[in-house]
Amino acid sequence: MGRFETQWLVAPANFSSLTDLSGYWIDLAHGRRPPRGIVLDMDSSVSPTHGEQEMSVWNGHYACTCYHPLFVFNQFGDLERSALRPGNVHSADGWDGVLKPVVTRYQGKVSRIYFRADAAFAMPGVYEFLEAERIKYAIRLPANQILQHRIGYLLKRPVGRPPNEVRRFYANFTYQAGSWAHPRRVIAKVEWHPGELYPRVGFIVTNMACPDENVVAFYNKRGACGAVDQRGQGRGQMDAAILSPVRRQRRPSSASCAGLQSRQLLAHAGDARADQGLAADQRQGEADQDRREGRDPRPLRRLPAG
Repeated sequence: MGRFETQWLVAPANFSSLTDLSGYWIDLAHGRRPPRGIVLDMDSSVSPTHGEQEMSVWNGHYACTCYHPLFVFNQFGDLERSALRPGNVHSADGWDGVLKPVVTRYQGKVSRIYFRADAAFAMPGVYEFLEAERIKYAIRLPANQILQHRIGYLLKRPVGRPPNEVRRFYANFTYQAGSWAHPRRVIAKVEWHPGELYPRVGFIVTNMACPDENVVAFYNKRGACGAVDQRGQGRGQMDAAILSPVRRQRRPSSASCAGLQSRQLLAHAGDARADQGLAADQRQGEADQDRREGRDPRPLRRLPAG
């Protein structure tokens, strides 16, 4: 594609086809091996620029003159869709023009769509769209005094001598922000680390019915899918590692990727390994460390010749 980027492919009449091209390639691959469900990760990134390039603007967060592109990846590390944007726009600017065409492509093709994003996408419009499309989501929620008050009992230092391992607690409650049309489920995760005076706290807003620790583990796999896939993880194994725990919990009731930064809940490096099972964290009120069963990566299978 790069050979043609300054020639006929960049003519205005071809912009739409170029934007749809990566999705077309993904559909060809899924035609050979259809996924049972799809996980969409949305995030922005930085593309530093040099010289007087059009729409190249200083970005204070990245501390450089750049573009601020927006991406959607799936759990296999494939780029579903992207948009090149000026360097000074908000991280979620134009999210609907990137996400909605991807959702439309998968309608009727997969049994379930999941969505993950950081706090920049914690907006009523995003929630309402995902809920209208019956998409299960887990989105980081910025902390505020009301949320902190709801888990105040978990923010008090536990009584007794501090252990040498991390103590991890969860809370699950209903919350309605002033801009929301109705209440939504919020999950809080509180970690007390040895040698640290204050706990690490994170919030997630979700419409998933899974136990608290499963939702947090699902969210924490953001950004790790592309790196795992490049190490040789098979598509089937990735599907099982991410979707199976969600399916198991649904029965009873109902790197970063291409240079993107992995902004995970509590920035816990151990939770980011998508090539392992979900963390076996204990339920709220109990404390323990993550216990995981390591698995060796399997090489990708080659698609049969067409």
